Amino acid sequence: MSSLRAKIQDVFNEPACEQNRGKDAKARKKGCSKPLTPGAAAGGCAFDGAKIVLQPITDVAHLIHAPLACEGNSWDNRGATSSGPTLWRTSFTTDLTELDVVMGQGERKLFKAIREIKEAYGPPAIFVYPTCVTALIGDDIEAVCKRAAEKFGLPVVPVNAPGFVGSKNLGNKLAGEALLEHVVGTVEPDDAGPYDINILGEFNLSGEFWLVKPLLDRLGIRVRACIPGDARYFDIACAHRAQAAMMVCSTALINLARKMEQRWDIPFVEGSFYGITDTSEALRQISQLLVKKGADPEILGRTEALIAEEEAIAWKKLAAYRPRLEGKRVLLNTGGVKSWSVVHALMEIGIEIVGTSVKKSTVEDKERIKQILKDDNHIFEQMAARELYAMLSENKADIMLSGGRTQFIALKAKTPWLDINQERQHPYAGYDGMVELVRQIDLAIHNPIWRQVREPAPWDCQPAVREELPSTKSETATLHAVQEFVGTTADDFGGC
Repeated sequence: MSSLRAKIQDVFNEPACEQNRGKDAKARKKGCSKPLTPGAAAGGCAFDGAKIVLQPITDVAHLIHAPLACEGNSWDNRGATSSGPTLWRTSFTTDLTELDVVMGQGERKLFKAIREIKEAYGPPAIFVYPTCVTALIGDDIEAVCKRAAEKFGLPVVPVNAPGFVGSKNLGNKLAGEALLEHVVGTVEPDDAGPYDINILGEFNLSGEFWLVKPLLDRLGIRVRACIPGDARYFDIACAHRAQAAMMVCSTALINLARKMEQRWDIPFVEGSFYGITDTSEALRQISQLLVKKGADPEILGRTEALIAEEEAIAWKKLAAYRPRLEGKRVLLNTGGVKSWSVVHALMEIGIEIVGTSVKKSTVEDKERIKQILKDDNHIFEQMAARELYAMLSENKADIMLSGGRTQFIALKAKTPWLDINQERQHPYAGYDGMVELVRQIDLAIHNPIWRQVREPAPWDCQPAVREELPSTKSETATLHAVQEFVGTTADDFGGC
């Protein structure tokens, strides 16, 4: 546990983080983690954050050393995809029970599980995740992993990020530390070249990375490792031979990018593949970094030619949507890199941003938003569900873009909604992704269902009474009885 505490303090003191550098020494030691909510499930703890970062490594077996519920809460809560191996889709856990804890069988059960995975699946590596229970009872995960690696002849990587040590963001960084300590640099490639790069913080949600990689391929740029989206263990082990790197989400793996620059002289730049302008700028920055590292400067010209060609195609496709979407108002309830990159992307086609959240956004993210919107009134740290509903029900936005947790607020307010978080079904990165995002917004806003759900319900309307009064005494008596009961007269009856 002492080594874990040292790692946590090292992650808290992150010199590459602008927000961390702005704190005094006392505040810096406290780090960025928020107090955990007892009983919170997926999305709240360090274990969940570590699993999010490492599970998209597709050919690795991910073994959770914990009671079954720990794995149940964290498994498959992101829409990452694979172009090949499917082992990462298999859930492995030691399923620790109360009897195992009382009898001290945790370490033996873990070793047995590693052996069974090795014999049944033969993966290139096994990642082992302790959780709160196994960390508290003192199971020596690192010793078991080391012994298993020697016995079975394959890497067994301990990912020391039990849930109680901090937030999901801290778990992201501890996962990066595990890669640095046990994976990156352990294999020497025989095909290193001057155009090799790493992409860090790209999760390949809904296959988004597959919209970006063809652009890099056309420039002759090889992605040595995309961490973690659609990654392979061997690629990450060889990632130290890349010439440059791009950070897509700095709050997740900034420590990995900085330490790879220190150890192996791999410069990195932060960018985004959301939106036409940002995608073009990201391609330029990558090419410029490679030239600084010794690549042929002619790649700069090829990059500009590619950008001009792809932008022309994208703008031509978007022209059909501009008359339908120009002036439409969008409320963004997301965070991180999407809080500014998606804002910029939507404003490019004339959509108005009425508000964007900056939850989980860095200081640099917030500064970018201020530069883009030029108005702090449209920026909110976190909006309560009641406030979101009030804003939507008062028709201050034509659509809300958010994650699945707030979709029912929009639906209750009878407002179109589109998922842009990790559970999304469509890729929005790159030039083609921007066109797809605009297409989905157009489909959502102009879906005829919204006109129907906003109409009064049939039970809210009283049927109109015909002008002719009943002619028989029985019918007249019945009508008078009904009118007396509801406290109305015949003149009060009418339609909606």
